[in-house]
Amino acid sequence: MLGESGSGKSTLLSLICGTVLADEGQISVSGTNLSTLRSGQRDQFRAEHIGMIFQQFNLLPFGSVLDNILLPLRFAPTRRTRTKEPRHEACALCAALGLPADITSAKASDLSVGQQQRVAVARALIGRPPIIIADEPTSALDADSQSAFLDILFGQVKAYGTTLLMVSHDQRLAGHFDRVVRMQDIAHIERRAA
Repeated sequence: MLGESGSGKSTLLSLICGTVLADEGQISVSGTNLSTLRSGQRDQFRAEHIGMIFQQFNLLPFGSVLDNILLPLRFAPTRRTRTKEPRHEACALCAALGLPADITSAKASDLSVGQQQRVAVARALIGRPPIIIADEPTSALDADSQSAFLDILFGQVKAYGTTLLMVSHDQRLAGHFDRVVRMQDIAHIERRAA
């Protein structure tokens, strides 16, 4: 998804993952109407079905890297069953994203911004959620880290049939997607339908 700053891209992702509720209408994800779920049910649905990469990373600052990556598995039993060895998978994701081997015991608050973003990516990918929502996931990554991340991300999408919704200002990424939506296109469709 592409669009100018302030066009509503992040808000739309928040609606899709149920962290924000629509004032009217309904949003269904994988056949589930999110507006009919209570807050805890939305949290459970999100943990099981959606790996999220936030712009602000949302890491637990005093938790270790390993704790942060494994966090979704604590709330998502089905997602956890897809991970035979969670610690091993977390370490493998860190290595694939170019993080040093000893980083798993470091506090998230002690990491550079680029390292924090890669930890957030690993957290979203662990347990192979069926949907990944990524809000500017490459903004803090250097070229090498960005390339490694995209290889892992698109590899998971292809290998497991994962649905990927990504917001980016980087027009070069458009070629990786089956469909690209520009927020002004959505606004135009809404005005035409009214």
